[in-house]
Amino acid sequence: MRILNVSTRMILGGSQETVVVASEELARRGSEVHVAHGPVYGPEGSMTERIDAFRTGDGRGIARHVVPSMVREVHPVKDWRARRELRALIERVEPDVVHTHSSKAGVVGRGAAWGPSHHPRPGVVHTVHGSAFHEHERWWKNRIYVMSERWAAKRCDVMVTVSDSLRERYLEAGIGRREQYETVISGMEMGAYDDVGAGETREAIRSALGLGDEDIVIGTVARLFELKGHDDVLDALSDVLRADARMKLLWVGDGLWRGRLTERIAGMGLRDSVVMTRLVEPERIPGLIRAMDVLVHPSYREGLPRVVVQAMLCGVPVVATDIEGTGEVCEDRRTGRLVGAGDVAGLREAVMWMLDNADRARVMASAARERVRARFDARAMVDDLERVYERAVREARGG
Repeated sequence: MRILNVSTRMILGGSQETVVVASEELARRGSEVHVAHGPVYGPEGSMTERIDAFRTGDGRGIARHVVPSMVREVHPVKDWRARRELRALIERVEPDVVHTHSSKAGVVGRGAAWGPSHHPRPGVVHTVHGSAFHEHERWWKNRIYVMSERWAAKRCDVMVTVSDSLRERYLEAGIGRREQYETVISGMEMGAYDDVGAGETREAIRSALGLGDEDIVIGTVARLFELKGHDDVLDALSDVLRADARMKLLWVGDGLWRGRLTERIAGMGLRDSVVMTRLVEPERIPGLIRAMDVLVHPSYREGLPRVVVQAMLCGVPVVATDIEGTGEVCEDRRTGRLVGAGDVAGLREAVMWMLDNADRARVMASAARERVRARFDARAMVDDLERVYERAVREARGG
């Protein structure tokens, strides 16, 4: 097949990593794969170098296209231009399938792909990686998001969600029909969690970060941005960090909130207790997770948190907020600990429980690893995607 993936921005992020991993595996299987996205800017990093560097065994790559007017924020003029730019790209590439990802690219891309000028029309697939509308957003923005998603769902053959709970949220909001939906779990590259290369041992990575063997490391892997919960970690553990010099926070990632969070850490007197890596390459993430004693994922909004799965694959105990998708991966007190989003006291209790019950935590981490290995293999994800694409093409061409 000839497949065109469309994403708003190819920054370092969970949905973007899923797009790239799937695109690479599809290309290895013989598909012609294209990726279109808006301009990449800001401190979050970019997946574009990995896309450009990829080659199959016979030398084929992934074609990458920049859509100049594709931007994250709502912008009627640029959104109209982006739709025209995407429509022109679709007419030039003539894909069998247009697969959109993320909210903005999903609405603009589906509108462009469904246009009457395409003969035959490509199959149109959209993946919901996380809900654009949620209880932490302004009501009028939620209304716009829901109306836009309802409109776009009518211009789509198959709606893919990364978790069952995300599908139910969209159906409750009147977005699409139940028979449109398929659940396809975001796959991981298993080799990255099995092989420990030179300099990537727990001791070596800790040493490079200025952390000792005796330090107790509580880590997060997330953009430094709103709704990721970094403030909750500080509120939950600040007194523990002050009381014990061995207690450290390891924050992996960068983002627009780095300056504000750095100032807050200094104001709380915790400068020596928090290690911030800033931007790191995705291939370094498994090693950094292995350097942790507990991974904390305090996010307020997710579809299915990749980093929780990544920590489980690394055999590291997990504490996470019980939001959409997370409970489908992490079972409280069996494969990790779950707390309510924003529950600072619960977050503190769960983290300290993991540290105080180290033997039990290791057993839970081992059970979690076995549970996710087969379920989150990237090859299984692409098997499911190929079936989705075949269905979308059949429906686009009248069965």
